[in-house]
Amino acid sequence: MKLVLWLLIGYLIGSIPWGLVIGKVFFHKDIREYGSGNLGGTNAGRVLGTPIGFLVIFLDASKALLVMILCHYVAAGYEQYAGLAVCLGHCFPVFAGFKGGKAVACSYGYLLGLALFVTNEWVFTFVVPLVSFFICLALCKMVSLSSLVGVSSAAIGIFFFVDKITGLLVFCLALFVIYRHRANIDRIRKGTESKIGKKKH
Repeated sequence: MKLVLWLLIGYLIGSIPWGLVIGKVFFHKDIREYGSGNLGGTNAGRVLGTPIGFLVIFLDASKALLVMILCHYVAAGYEQYAGLAVCLGHCFPVFAGFKGGKAVACSYGYLLGLALFVTNEWVFTFVVPLVSFFICLALCKMVSLSSLVGVSSAAIGIFFFVDKITGLLVFCLALFVIYRHRANIDRIRKGTESKIGKKKH
């Protein structure tokens, strides 16, 4: 029963669409009507400006971490499941017509929570995925591909070097993130994916 409760809590907090809230309240814009139509930080940055994009990324990542912190002090042992529910809620938010983001920022908040409360291991759980993201971004300039590389490296690293069960959970998350990026993957294959610092004409 506790697990179900924390899955529900995680899902509901994950459903808070920060990109939509900030866009409507402060800019009178629904970011779903612009750019990629996504509620995540990347599209928020395109539509509302880079600083707002970073703010949305921070708030989305904080959702997973906050739930895992609360769970750790109230019902320790369920953190990794509650955090996954946040990622699910972020992608299919009940407060935004079940059309949300792609769970990248939430995934990194989740990985940080895992390092703090589950694996107690920082290198493969959080540092390697974060560094992999930025190295790939520096090389290819594509946020989408960098996100896939980062989350996938977390699944591989945790499974082989930290903990098999947690690794399987992160592997499921990585597959989910890959699925959410299927349109991006198609554009990467075609060479038409957006790159940072490159304006569309």
